[in-house]
Amino acid sequence: MRFNFKLFLVSIVLLFLNTTIFSQDDKELEGRWDLVISKDGEQLPSWLEVKKSGYKTLVGRFVYAFGSARPISYIELKDGIFSFAIPPQWEEGENNMVFEGKWIDGALAGTMKYTDGKTHLWTAKRAPKLISLENPVWGAPREIFNQKNLDGWYASGENQWVVENGVLTSKKSGSNLITDEKFSDFQLHIEFRYSKDGNSGVYLRGRYEVQVADNKGSEPDNIMFGGLYGFLTPNEMVAKSAGEWQAYDITLIGRRVTIVANGKTIINDQIIPGITGGAMDSDEGEPGPFMLQGDHGPIEFRNIVVTPLMKK
Repeated sequence: MRFNFKLFLVSIVLLFLNTTIFSQDDKELEGRWDLVISKDGEQLPSWLEVKKSGYKTLVGRFVYAFGSARPISYIELKDGIFSFAIPPQWEEGENNMVFEGKWIDGALAGTMKYTDGKTHLWTAKRAPKLISLENPVWGAPREIFNQKNLDGWYASGENQWVVENGVLTSKKSGSNLITDEKFSDFQLHIEFRYSKDGNSGVYLRGRYEVQVADNKGSEPDNIMFGGLYGFLTPNEMVAKSAGEWQAYDITLIGRRVTIVANGKTIINDQIIPGITGGAMDSDEGEPGPFMLQGDHGPIEFRNIVVTPLMKK
């Protein structure tokens, strides 16, 4: 049998082209994406990360409109269409959420089949890198809560927040409280107090939740006290007992965050991958407000001071 060099060469070229196309599809899809899901008349902010495990298997993480970041064990990519399924976390029902999508001119678009079987549309843009400065210059600190009333703040729904003795107080589960003003890079000092089993959070730029919760004595976790919810785990659990006043000092520049809790640095200059569950939007390249979570039970805040980064 004679060796057909021409046929062999054609086979090699075809194999190379197929591999190149697959790699191009991979490259277009890999990275972090800011999603908006159109569901029942609402625009739900979400987030997707796609990366390789080994040479060819695509895996990732996903953040829905609520809950924490969820692992994606396998993302199928076939004929330019990618798909993945993730089990429910806090959603009703037992069915997986199933996503399909396609890369179109630098963006993604597709469908989500929800746990109730209904299908909804979504779009995504590549998440911005966000610039961080090595030697920041800070402006003058200023209080953004006047200790008298809710001027400069608004509730996300029906308001249950009141001011008592200079303390910003939510006595029951209800709406979140949001600043009128939006911020980019800053240092934030904020003090808080919760009751037994209390649960709240401080959203930076309205997108990144620093967890506030009664977790004294627990092992550190990214969904517990001081964690950047679902993403970054504190190096130590420093929560005090319920009923005591506590404090966070948070620095956020670009995506880099440092969290000092009760005088101890528990997260040091770490990169925030993307928005957390409950975010107001997924426009990561834009300034955003502070949002205090008020839908998980009683919580109190006081002495809220912001030091902005000086503009260049």
